[in-house]
Amino acid sequence: MQIYTRTGDKGYTSVVGGMKLAKDAERVIAYGTVDELNSVVGMAASVDGISSDLKEELMTIQQYLFDCGNDLATPHGKNPYRVDEELTLWLESRIDEYAAIPPTVESFILPGGTQLASVLHFARTVARRAEREIVSFQWTNDMNGEVLKFINRLSDYFFAIARVANAEENVKDVLYERSGRVFHTEITKADLKD
Repeated sequence: MQIYTRTGDKGYTSVVGGMKLAKDAERVIAYGTVDELNSVVGMAASVDGISSDLKEELMTIQQYLFDCGNDLATPHGKNPYRVDEELTLWLESRIDEYAAIPPTVESFILPGGTQLASVLHFARTVARRAEREIVSFQWTNDMNGEVLKFINRLSDYFFAIARVANAEENVKDVLYERSGRVFHTEITKADLKD
């Protein structure tokens, strides 16, 4: 199988359905960053000592990210979309489960700790960039809105499991030293008046 096609030598690429776009088109940037995120997730899944359950879960997320990239590369109406609300609901259930494991935190956390947590924090930041680029793309294009929801939750997911990765190794999260209390664990009556 020949890997190179030479079709990109002039700065263009083809998307689903055969339409040619510039390689710096918002659609291509959006699904390209999702592809980059998928690679970072692959790095996390290959960290030494990762549990088989988490590795399997991350590999499942890689499949879903490929679905996200496929949907972003598909002009509206060309093919059925693959990402639906069920993927986001599944991700939310995983976030809820992981968020209950480490100690409560009320300040900002810096990326770091164990090697696995550090790679997961990296995945979180790439997910946020992917989200911003998908938002830019959606303003001028019809797209599957479920992709944006899934990518938004995914950054929260990586935050939650990065904290679990540190907690399971008895490594404290790296707290931002100048941070005040930023995460409120309960709503007071005074909060409701604002």
